[in-house]
Amino acid sequence: MKNYNLLIVDDEQGQREILSGYLKKKGYTVYTASSGTEGIQSVKNYPIDIIISDFKMPDKTGIEVLEAVKSINPEISFVMVTAFGTIENAVKAMRLGAYDYLAKPIDLDELDILLERIIEHKNLKSENQYLKQQLEERFKISSIISQSPRMEEAVNLAARVAESKATVLITGENGTGKEVLAKAIHFISPRKNNPFIAVNIPALSENLMESEIFGHERGAFTGADKMKKGRFELANKGTIFLDEIGDVPLPMQVKLLRVLQEQQIERVGGTETIPIDVRIIAATNQDLEKKIKEGTFREDLFYRLNIV
Repeated sequence: MKNYNLLIVDDEQGQREILSGYLKKKGYTVYTASSGTEGIQSVKNYPIDIIISDFKMPDKTGIEVLEAVKSINPEISFVMVTAFGTIENAVKAMRLGAYDYLAKPIDLDELDILLERIIEHKNLKSENQYLKQQLEERFKISSIISQSPRMEEAVNLAARVAESKATVLITGENGTGKEVLAKAIHFISPRKNNPFIAVNIPALSENLMESEIFGHERGAFTGADKMKKGRFELANKGTIFLDEIGDVPLPMQVKLLRVLQEQQIERVGGTETIPIDVRIIAATNQDLEKKIKEGTFREDLFYRLNIV
């Protein structure tokens, strides 16, 4: 775990000493400054992560310190402390980028909880930046974003959902990078060392779709001279990408819904139930909610897919 560097800015020596002693015992590296000017200089001299600053000081207000700090390093988390506790001061500080505020006398339990929240936020932000960096290195995501600015939000979402097991539905026009985004989610997820299987639904005939996706047993139909695993089995422990899910016929939608509900499949012509562990990412360029109203897409399947 990272050792966080805290800076206490307060013109009251007693307050500085109390907070400094307490926070050092908690394992933080603590710097102190007796004025706003000294605090700003400390930010230039030391790798500060979090600042706890008094609002009213002889040389500068906490607002002035906050503005200076954010101009030097906007990533520093700033906590405003004031005994002159008007809500206006707190609101102004938050608008200018303060993470939160505390009232004097500081409740140490409240301080602990606030610092835990700040650190959790920093860790999540750092992890998100790391995942986005991995996306960029592997898939050159910035080129997709430049072609379609709306993809930036999708890339941020990809970084956030990669660690989960949730089903993902990606919507967008052809050529907007839906499969690249699906691969990106897979390759930065815990499943990255397992298969990524893409299924282009429109390329499959309705007669062979079930066999291709779920597999078949020997003798299941004319020409089935040996057992064949389907795409779901091939994707076990990994991710299956169902491209153009809106083209799946209604009878096949029922079977996909069962997979989502029960995490198991049956090969065509078979009676054995086969458990699977597969994350499903689906994509479409169609308006599925419109298709639901038209009766060509199942509403329950839509909501099972559209978790993220």
